[in-house]
Amino acid sequence: MSDIPFTLDQLRILKAIAAEGSFKRAADSLYVSQPAVSLQVQNLEKQLNVPLFDRGGRRAQLTEAGHLLLSYGERIIALCQETCRAIEDLQNLQGGTLIVGASQTTGTYLLPRMIGLFRQSYPDVSVQLQVHSTRRTSWGVANGQVDLAIIGGEVPAELHETLKIIPYAEDELALILPVFHPLAQLETIQKEDLYKLQFITLDSQSTIRKVIDKVLTLYEIDPKRLKIEMELNSIEAIKNAVQSGLGAAFVSTTAIEKELQMNVLHRATIKDVIVRRVLSVIVNPNRYCSKAAEAFSREILPQFSTKEEFKVIESIYQNTINLKEILSNSHNA
Repeated sequence: MSDIPFTLDQLRILKAIAAEGSFKRAADSLYVSQPAVSLQVQNLEKQLNVPLFDRGGRRAQLTEAGHLLLSYGERIIALCQETCRAIEDLQNLQGGTLIVGASQTTGTYLLPRMIGLFRQSYPDVSVQLQVHSTRRTSWGVANGQVDLAIIGGEVPAELHETLKIIPYAEDELALILPVFHPLAQLETIQKEDLYKLQFITLDSQSTIRKVIDKVLTLYEIDPKRLKIEMELNSIEAIKNAVQSGLGAAFVSTTAIEKELQMNVLHRATIKDVIVRRVLSVIVNPNRYCSKAAEAFSREILPQFSTKEEFKVIESIYQNTINLKEILSNSHNA
């Protein structure tokens, strides 16, 4: 093919249809008419000479060719967005955009404080915080859709060679009880006492739940013997449930600072047991690093780190693509 047989708008439409599951919802999400979306898809299929959607079902299903084009299209769109951000960064050193990713707990309780400090020094920088699962966040960094992220789970094995993973801080997961619970009157409780409690947790597939089960097993505590009273989908809901006397829970210490100060939750100490997880910063050294991302990493991240080795902040972006080098190499060529 001598000419590229698709446009960025067509790729954006394809991505929207795949995400929304219908032409109408895709049109609504893009603020265009449904006939305009249908016409673009028809033109795209005509230009490629292959069907992209199986129109036999109620939901718009991609064909094999559609899945292939979507896979490349998402990478093309991400690269275009990265290019725009790099040019914006070059044109306006006082502005630009910073996109930070995080898993649920760090995104809810830690990152807002970091971003607040960053905005005090760089009020003209637009900051976006994306809170998703560790897996989704890791892929966002790998694809260039997120500048950097702080995660508490394991990076997918297939991304270990793509991403730079740096241990950042230790996050303690404390056992919390209602303040009027009988065990809340004790200075320490025994491991066996855990089997007497009714627990409120995140779902079994959540990162924190997996970490807790793994650490408890190391202390010879059987997670399967714990009585799960209910599963909720947010840390705030879990804290409120514990505060109301519905059970006990393990939550990050960063999430309960206010409640402990107000004495509405009790933090229990388990004899000879400390549940911790390691938070990591992840970046993609093969993607362009904006000045905003560099400033955030250099000035903000070290303030919240508990890892001494993390203080050598320059190592995070070693070998990362630099726009000046790109322009210099292009000029010399």
